Amino acid sequence: MNSVITEMLNRYNAEGLTDKKNAVKEVMQEIVLCGLSRAGFFKKTAFYGGTALRIFYGLDRFSEDLDFSLMTPDPEFSLSHYFPMLKKEVITYGLNVEIYEKEKTKESAIRSAFLKGSTKEHMLLFYASDSAASRIAGNETIRIKFEVDTNPPDGAAFEHKYRLLPAPYKVILYDMPSLFAGKVHAVICRAWKSRVKGRDLYDYVFYISRGAALNTEHLKARLVQSNAWNADEDFTLADVKRLLCARFDEIDYTQAKEDVRLFIKDTASLDLWNADFFRQITEGLKE
Repeated sequence: MNSVITEMLNRYNAEGLTDKKNAVKEVMQEIVLCGLSRAGFFKKTAFYGGTALRIFYGLDRFSEDLDFSLMTPDPEFSLSHYFPMLKKEVITYGLNVEIYEKEKTKESAIRSAFLKGSTKEHMLLFYASDSAASRIAGNETIRIKFEVDTNPPDGAAFEHKYRLLPAPYKVILYDMPSLFAGKVHAVICRAWKSRVKGRDLYDYVFYISRGAALNTEHLKARLVQSNAWNADEDFTLADVKRLLCARFDEIDYTQAKEDVRLFIKDTASLDLWNADFFRQITEGLKE
């Protein structure tokens, strides 16, 4: 196995099969980030979302997807332009994958793509001496989904961060207050349909526990874009708290806990989840 991959895996205390699959996927996520960086991807885009929060700020839950946003709107942005360089980069680490863009079925500003490979093959590559791979079906696939918002709302602020593995590279990402604004928007507006996305709530608690400030300007722009706020109306921190508390009163917390349980190790923290808990911690929200 590639020595760099060995070094990256040493950061994990992966015991069961699920933990090992997640470790494989996270290492692959960072290889993708490195490849995109070397392809010039971050000249136009910024990294945000749960995986950005995990990699650069230590969020203690596994996050599945890579979310990006253009720094300025561009409806002609080509995601596939970066595929050849990305494919070349991941091959150097022995990863056998295909990369393809998802065909749009409706008009949307989101460009989506997938990097896909055999779960069994990659488990054997990453954990060569482990018998766990023998329990994986031959047709099971591991997928890294990455999306780019080509029509980003205004008001975000950016910073650059460096990573040393798998090789030194630089990423442009939303700063913490802007990341927090994206998460608050998700809590307020995400259409959860039949299953509440408890990961949004878990991340919300993480931001509050870190004393993160909220970029209310960027949050307002997101809400306006989602038709959840009038652009001509003032928008204050009191309005944010009111919208959040109304949402907290609607949530099925049993579903929310089940959604996030597989992505975290300390599930005891979920025992506190109810509307009163979330309303009280929201009192500490700050700009």
